[in-house]
Amino acid sequence: MSDFTTDNLAAAFAENRTRLLTLIQKRLNPILLKRISHEDVLQEAYSAAAKRIAYFASNPEVPIYFKLRTMLLQTLTDLERRHLQAEGRDAYREVTVADNTDDTEPGAFSWDQFAADVTSPISRVDRDERHELLRKAIDGLAEHDRQILLLRHFDGMGNAECAAVLGIAPKAASIRYVRALEHLQKKLAELSCFQ
Repeated sequence: MSDFTTDNLAAAFAENRTRLLTLIQKRLNPILLKRISHEDVLQEAYSAAAKRIAYFASNPEVPIYFKLRTMLLQTLTDLERRHLQAEGRDAYREVTVADNTDDTEPGAFSWDQFAADVTSPISRVDRDERHELLRKAIDGLAEHDRQILLLRHFDGMGNAECAAVLGIAPKAASIRYVRALEHLQKKLAELSCFQ
């Protein structure tokens, strides 16, 4: 794969387009949808990938989807920084305004919609601690365990799709998934109160 070209990159993007769009739908901050579309993100990721062909040529043993996924997640992070942390117009303050304030109208603004979404500081700290423990446990797993768990739980792929991405049989993907869950459970027990 040392002769990886832009044609190879275009083919890889076309082959994984649906998977990448699904990942964008799960990971894109809803606030950004007021400014950019899912297709815009995919185009930005492709543009960034085209500038780093050498990255795709390196480590041929890593499935191409994981390299595309990494590039896409970096693009999402860059877009959030550009749109949400810049000192320009604040994306968080943008509101869709309906013609009237009747609750039956689509897009009507109501303070009641926000009340259920408020997280207490204690709940947020507890959630963040659990996320950090989970991240440490996943980072401590073998690469093949980490890959199958990322595909199944973070990218929302089914068993057959995971098998296709990893280039293995569906039965092997299923066995790998069960073993990865067992390894994750052991790792969580070592690290925390998940015993």
